[in-house]
Amino acid sequence: MTTVDFRLNAIVDGSLADVADLAVLAAEAVRGGATLVQYRDKQASSRRMVEQAVAIRAAIEGRGVPLLINDRVDVALAAGAHGVHLGAEDLEAETARRLLGPFAIIGLTVKTEQDAQHAAAAPIDYACIGGVFATASKVNTNPPLGLDGYRALRRGLAEKRPDLPVGAIAGIDLNRVAPVIAAGADGVAVIAALFRSGDVVGTARAFRAAVDAALAERGA
Repeated sequence: MTTVDFRLNAIVDGSLADVADLAVLAAEAVRGGATLVQYRDKQASSRRMVEQAVAIRAAIEGRGVPLLINDRVDVALAAGAHGVHLGAEDLEAETARRLLGPFAIIGLTVKTEQDAQHAAAAPIDYACIGGVFATASKVNTNPPLGLDGYRALRRGLAEKRPDLPVGAIAGIDLNRVAPVIAAGADGVAVIAALFRSGDVVGTARAFRAAVDAALAERGA
């Protein structure tokens, strides 16, 4: 498995096109300290996604920050991305691993105890539990887990896969970084709070500082 630094996962979503070019946004997030970039677009054609992913990859190249593609193993392969982030309805992690190879990064969303059990046995490099809080960035059919729900799923994963990095996603702003890290997160995934802040570089720096301080406080 590949070691993943999940401290700040910056998700550039296709809906952010009204803010700026997605490749520009991704580069600014990396300049501010993002440790992962994930490209997500639920509306674009396959061809457009590959073009956009190639542009994002070029914009962050040389900074040591991996680019992951949400849902689409085919786009990850075509664009030369570092891996994929998969949800419950996407391709099985085992199949993605077979297609992408042993060095690709594969992440998995965990929403329920059943998901957590599946993730613990899957050939993945990290998991992301959510949604922790309500969010306007994505329609979640499940109610928010809250900190107690997050803590319970995180504890179950830690018992089965103690070395697996586990992030937190949905509704996380700067004020919520410390509580989710205290609940066991190794980092946070952010969209609107970062990319709609009006200052992506400065906000990414603030998120990284908050994550690093909270991890130090926890002794992680």
